[in-house]
Amino acid sequence: MRGMMQPDMQAGTMGSTDLPVPSQSLRVERKQFTFELKENPRGQFLRITEEVGGRRDAIIIPLSGVQQFRDALDEIIRASQKYLPKEE
Repeated sequence: MRGMMQPDMQAGTMGSTDLPVPSQSLRVERKQFTFELKENPRGQFLRITEEVGGRRDAIIIPLSGVQQFRDALDEIIRASQKYLPKEE
């Protein structure tokens, strides 16, 4: 199915807790996208990985910029609505 999100809980740490950090996987056509919250010595971040045909590309968004990223994406989604087929 196009655009179906499949939640996937993976263990990870953010700060001093050992709670599982959620990750999300999403398949769109032949592409697999994975959204993961991560942390390294430079800080916390969101990693978005695209996998297609065995090749992986990723973008890293510092956690401090995730809200701005979402706002920009929301604007693009609103603007794209006129191009998408209507769902029944």
